[in-house]
Amino acid sequence: MFKKVAGTKDILPDEVYVWQKIEEISRAIFTTYNYQEIRPPIIEEAALFDRSLGEFSEVVQKQMFLIKNADEVYALRPEGTASIVRAYIENNLDKTTGFMKLYYLGPMFRLERPQKGRLRQFHHVGVEAIGSAGPDIDVEVVVLADALLKAYSIENYEIRINSLGCANDKAVLVKILKEGLKPKLSSLCEDCNARFKHNVLRILDCKHEGCRKVVGGLNISDSHLCDDCQGHFDKVRKGLDSLKVAYKVLPHLVRGLDYYTRTVFEINHPGLGSQDALGAGGRYDNLVSQLGGPQLGAIGFAFGVERLLLAMAAKENSAGAGPSIYLIPLGEQAVPFAVETLAFLRSHHCAADMNYEGRSLKGAMRTATNLSCRFVGIIGDNEINKGVIALKRMDTGEQKEVKKEELLEEVKKNVKNS
Repeated sequence: MFKKVAGTKDILPDEVYVWQKIEEISRAIFTTYNYQEIRPPIIEEAALFDRSLGEFSEVVQKQMFLIKNADEVYALRPEGTASIVRAYIENNLDKTTGFMKLYYLGPMFRLERPQKGRLRQFHHVGVEAIGSAGPDIDVEVVVLADALLKAYSIENYEIRINSLGCANDKAVLVKILKEGLKPKLSSLCEDCNARFKHNVLRILDCKHEGCRKVVGGLNISDSHLCDDCQGHFDKVRKGLDSLKVAYKVLPHLVRGLDYYTRTVFEINHPGLGSQDALGAGGRYDNLVSQLGGPQLGAIGFAFGVERLLLAMAAKENSAGAGPSIYLIPLGEQAVPFAVETLAFLRSHHCAADMNYEGRSLKGAMRTATNLSCRFVGIIGDNEINKGVIALKRMDTGEQKEVKKEELLEEVKKNVKNS
């Protein structure tokens, strides 16, 4: 028997409803904020990610799914930003449209050890705003992330923000970190010793308890920021304060990908354990030019859908996902009547289904319960003779006879009011 690949998941019909709700809510919020959907391919040249994420980033070093064909090397996308920037440049959107606010939904792939909330095929809901370097768009993007979480009915999350500064500021920060960490390398884990050589900023994000203790002892402030970057960050904070968005400034906060500059942020939830980030993002003002486009400011973020599902309230389940009414024909004579009624309901956009399995009334009622139907419509010889359906409410057990032509109005009225 074949089994799914480790780190992947079958999203079964009784789970799909919640995924669809996340997608539906996301699209509605994105439309409100005037973001347009973009759908880049899931396969790209591997060099795109080497160039954008940094050749020494853990994603590039350890986590990319590579496909080699003769002299060509492709990768299943490990994140969305690089693909969208590539699409923006290749399709000349900087020349035809300029400033663009884009969103995307879809699978990403990383070859890492599967664990709670972290799979090898996972899904992102994200945005990229390309073409503005001003702090106002930083504020909007953080506000948008906050609005999405509220719309998903997720509570008790914390928005954490920081500024890495410009490329020169990051170089100063790297120097400060190397000076502070060099005497303490023996207390750092093996991975962080490697990071010290190639990507010292990632040490700040290590989850190893010993490394966290070392980092906690460092005196990291915003002293590495130049006047322009400090002013930018002050305006971002002032904008969030004016809109009453709660956040916490965390000087140790970094993002693990090389392209981040200035504002970075992460949203964490206590219910996710050690891997507690629901999502993260930040500004990447040099990436467009690094990939062959003009010098343009940009910022984005992404939520992991699997992590959103873990954090969502228990009430978010498949209740209400089934049809509004489930028809139960009793006997062969009732089947044509039920089929005609089913076709009538569906033609008027009423979600409906029927018992195709020939189950007994008791068994069919159990199916209707499992499907979370609001009503069942029972059709036997008596109902056919009268030209009615015995309509039963599943929540109260109330039952009454309804004429076929009145059935649609009765069901829709009660579904709307429930």
